Amino acid sequence: MPISNGLKIAILPLLLWSVTSCKKELFIPDEKSPAIDSSSHHNGFPPNYDVVFNQNQVNRINIIFTPNEWQAMQTDLDQKSGGGPGSPPTEDPSYFECEVIFNGLSWNHVGIRYKGNSSLRARSNKLPLRFDFDQWEDQYPAIADQRFYGFKELSMSSNYNDPAIMREKSAADLFRNFGVPAVRTAFYEVYIDEGTGTYQYYGVYTLTEIVFDTFLNDWFGSKSGNCYKPDGNGARFFSSNFTLTDFELKTNEDQADKSDIQQMYDVLQSPTRATHPTQWKKDLEAVFDVDGFLKYLAVNNTIQNWDTYGKMTHNYYLYHDPKDDRIKWIVWDHNEAFQNGKMGGALSLGMQEVGVDWPLINYLIADETYETTYQGYLKQCIETSFASTRMQGIYSTQENLLQTAADNEETGYSYTNGQFNAAVQTLQNHNTDRIQAVTEYLQ
Repeated sequence: MPISNGLKIAILPLLLWSVTSCKKELFIPDEKSPAIDSSSHHNGFPPNYDVVFNQNQVNRINIIFTPNEWQAMQTDLDQKSGGGPGSPPTEDPSYFECEVIFNGLSWNHVGIRYKGNSSLRARSNKLPLRFDFDQWEDQYPAIADQRFYGFKELSMSSNYNDPAIMREKSAADLFRNFGVPAVRTAFYEVYIDEGTGTYQYYGVYTLTEIVFDTFLNDWFGSKSGNCYKPDGNGARFFSSNFTLTDFELKTNEDQADKSDIQQMYDVLQSPTRATHPTQWKKDLEAVFDVDGFLKYLAVNNTIQNWDTYGKMTHNYYLYHDPKDDRIKWIVWDHNEAFQNGKMGGALSLGMQEVGVDWPLINYLIADETYETTYQGYLKQCIETSFASTRMQGIYSTQENLLQTAADNEETGYSYTNGQFNAAVQTLQNHNTDRIQAVTEYLQ
């Protein structure tokens, strides 16, 4: 059969779209090829981290919309954000339908929406995305419990405000290496067909797993405990304006039992902190993983991440781990890390500026024993996970991995040609400067 116009005839089990460059290539089924009712598409299989979070390459994902779905998705965002840049959505954007192409396979009727806060406020054409692979199963029973190699939901960070396009991943990997709960990540090139029949390159995204989908099982070995996404004044745990409504349940929603958060708050704010500090610490450690939180602070303050607790009332999760009946701190969202940042800058290493309105920091660091533990983790961090020999190698490896994809980025969103290598060098300089800063602080 003659080949023309870049079209290629091949044999596969379904009618699939495979993409090279920005052109679609047609595939015709062959009964000899494996069917897709397998671990790639169906529920009941463990998440395939090796495939979805491949660390050895810049992966590629292709997203196809119909013209109507693409336009409806943009209209929805305009309506919820006031119609343009400068105002974030008043509620989460709605899900729409798309087709996803990855690894030579197709996923149909996938739920997709925009996500984010400041990134959506900027309103460029490279916006963060969220996938739900069985969002539309009620309308399309054939995709009931559809999974993406074991994953129901996935998030795509657009690396907003990051010309190095590696801060999100580097921070998450660093936290994980130091033993702080953080999701897995991987680099992806995103190509989107907006319904025109051709693909546009949207640039390098960072794929992240969803905390309450796969991460809890992967890290804690269970997802049966309460998982919360705090946001709002209550997320400070301050005595003024504390409310349980600011702790959104992401598991066990039907039970809606937030008594564990109330207990943690009651212990934290108990008068025994002043009258019987030893008992207060014992009570707090029984309900909250204090040591894990101090370990998190050590990494967070070393790398300078201003968009976090102590500055912002979001960007963390809490999990009531049934294994030891304590609430654990889970980090989230790191595109603003590795820089002193905005909003008055990142937290200082000593955190003396943090007031009682951030009691998880203020109360703990005021205790001499906890402060000593925190300082020990600072020292351990710069000598192990954040050591120059380790981080400089990581930055260089990722620079080589991303070079071509970064050079091809066309959005002008948070990256423009010529900034990438300079931004990587800035990260390398930051590593050296922060090790020196921590060393001087500990002297």
